[in-house]
This record gives sequence, C-alpha cells and structure tokens, in this order.
Amino acid sequence: MKYFSLFLGLGFFLLMTFAGHPLLAQQKISTEEYIKTYKAIAIEKMREYKIPASITLAQGILESGSGNSNLARKANNHFGIKCHKGWTGRTFYMDDDEKNECFRSYRKAEESYHDHSLFLTQRGRYADLFTLKITDYKGWAKGLSKAGYATNPRYPELLIRIIERYDLAAYDKEALTGKAAKRQKPDAPQVKVTDIPPKLGEFAVVNQSDQGRFIHENNGVRLIFAKEGDDISSLTKELHMYSWQFYKYNDLPKGDALEAGQIVYVQKKKRKSKTHHYHALQSGETLWDVSQLYGIKLKRIYKMNDWDETYRPAIGTAVKLR
Repeated sequence: MKYFSLFLGLGFFLLMTFAGHPLLAQQKISTEEYIKTYKAIAIEKMREYKIPASITLAQGILESGSGNSNLARKANNHFGIKCHKGWTGRTFYMDDDEKNECFRSYRKAEESYHDHSLFLTQRGRYADLFTLKITDYKGWAKGLSKAGYATNPRYPELLIRIIERYDLAAYDKEALTGKAAKRQKPDAPQVKVTDIPPKLGEFAVVNQSDQGRFIHENNGVRLIFAKEGDDISSLTKELHMYSWQFYKYNDLPKGDALEAGQIVYVQKKKRKSKTHHYHALQSGETLWDVSQLYGIKLKRIYKMNDWDETYRPAIGTAVKLR
C-alpha cells in the first residue's frame, strides 16, 4: 500500500511539474508579453548587427504568432527560417509551402534571434537593407519583402502595422541612445457599444451564438464584442467558423491576440459606409480602428482616400468613408 501511495505522490509531482512547464503546458502569451520578453535581445542585436530592433521584434511577432506557433514552441524558431543549403544545426520538419519541409531548430529562442541577425547580414540579397537609415523601419519592411524574405505581398504592411500598433520604433531609439524612450500606449482597439459615438447609435442585436453571446450588426455586417479570455481558437468553435476568416474579416495579422471589448466581425466588412461620409480621426485612433468602427475593409479606406497603405494621417484628418 505504501508503494501505491508513493506512486500516486510521484505521479502528482510529475503532473504538477510538467503542467508548469511553459512548452508542455502550451500556454499562449500575448503580444505585449512577447515584446517584454524579447525586446532586450532585439536591442542588443540592433547594436551588434545594425538591424532595427523594431523590425526584429515585428518579424518575431508575425512569424511566430507572438511565440505561440508550433515552430516557435517546439523548435524555438521565431523567424520561420528554413534549413537552406549548408545548415548543419538541429532541424524540425513540418508542412509549409510544401509537405514536410525542413526548418532550423534551436535550443533556446535567443539562438533564433542570433541566427536571424546572421541570416540577414550574411546573405547578399539583403545587402541593400543596410544602406537604409537604421530608423527607417518602413524602408526595411519593404526591403525585406523585395529581397524575398516572405511570399505574402502584404508582408511590409503587416510589419509596419505591428511596429506602429505597439510603438516598437521606441526600441530603435533606445538602442541608439542607451536611454529608454517614452513609449506611446499601443493602438489597441477598445471599442465597446457604450464607446461608440452617439451619431452611430447602438449596434442592433440580431442573433445569439450557441453559448448565448449577442451577435450585433453594423453597416450590414454581423459582429461580436470580444470578452475577457476570448481567443480565435475558442471563437472558431463557438461560432462555427475557420480561424482564417476571423483574421481576414478583421484585417488582423495571423496570431494577433484579442482584447476585451474589441469588435470582431464574423462576416466580410463592406467596401464603404452606408450612412456616413467622413470620420474625424481622434487621438489614439488608427485607420484600422476606423475600419472596425464603421465595418469597412481597411484596404478600401486607403483606396477611397488615395493614401499609401503605410500612411498614418494626423489627428483631426477627415477620413472618407464612402
């Protein structure tokens, strides 16, 4: 009997030990937590290799889903770097553009950050990047895409949006000056029904999910308001959708975390507003916030206003909505 008790005790110890292990527990982290964890490494690599810390962090966030992807969790690969010819280190195989592709694997995330710096500095196709100003994150984002780092044509736009949403350029300044720059509060959507300007009124409730969540409608498009603890994975089950639909319908980069009160569209947004012609941009608002508030595709807002997709209008700018 004492051996049985000992066995149970050991089993409980192992269960609690492995449950607390970050990899085995598979606990997701937020983008803010990811930045807090890796910002010092990005700053260090900027000083050593002259790669903007903002670019390094944005690529890590985008490529690894803020450290939550299988590749990041199982292989500590935060930048999606494949084995390529000449790689003699550890490897990890998974399906990507082709079946069972070879990716680099590292003992810890810091090695991935170091290898990312070597990858950019030791390949001739990225040489033009180092002729740019080190603070020109937009130029770097476009240059990475031009050099073939990723096949997604929206890659520069996604990097720039991440940098500006989380004010990652502040870490470039910190790397250059040695002093922590005062960072702006991240542009995170916090739109709630009660926060909507009076002219819009309240979004009508048109349905309920299987779990009793209210489904609203705005500009003829159905939406929900994210609750504390919501993530894309849980919403796919509750609303019988695919994860790609949430990212596409809401103009979100893959792996982006949801925040309580955030508008989440469950249908494609419209090309223009049915009822509003303009929106005066408020302090802290981005064009992405405007697209969510009015249920209009972000690309259409840029096109209607004849703006480049990296453009950030000033506070008070009249944003054309139709």
